[in-house]
Amino acid sequence: MTKTDPIRPTDDEARRLARELIDSARFAALAVLVDARPFVTRVALGTTPDGAPLTLVSDLSAHTRALRAAPQASLLVGEPGDKGDPLTHPRLTLDCTARFLAKDDALRTHYLATHPKAKLYIDFADFNFVGFEVEAGHLNGGFGKAFRLTAADLAPTGQPPAPGA
Repeated sequence: MTKTDPIRPTDDEARRLARELIDSARFAALAVLVDARPFVTRVALGTTPDGAPLTLVSDLSAHTRALRAAPQASLLVGEPGDKGDPLTHPRLTLDCTARFLAKDDALRTHYLATHPKAKLYIDFADFNFVGFEVEAGHLNGGFGKAFRLTAADLAPTGQPPAPGA
């Protein structure tokens, strides 16, 4: 008996949905390795001006120390709707490499536009911006709608893929 591959060919609708999930996310589950064990936490999430996932983290947190030690990470975006089975709602797992970014006024202003409550702590010395270079994605667009996406598939419309994609 031959099993059918549950992964569908990536199409423009999958690319659009994945990008929509990234662009609309205001938080995400961040997975890192702490002492060689998986560690998942929730982080606020936005995008850089060029559309890459972005967060603001404190040096006091375990996930920040983990990202400094090993920048490989995963982000899960997409939340269940108000009705129905949570597993039927779209979600996207991103395979990423974290990059600590310099704090500058333009990035600060851009982030605060979507995360105004971060004004309380964004200027604390122990807070840093982390951008995520997306290498691949795994989209579950709902029941029976699974896709593998490349960095190029996930690039914002009109943006070139990240270097090395």
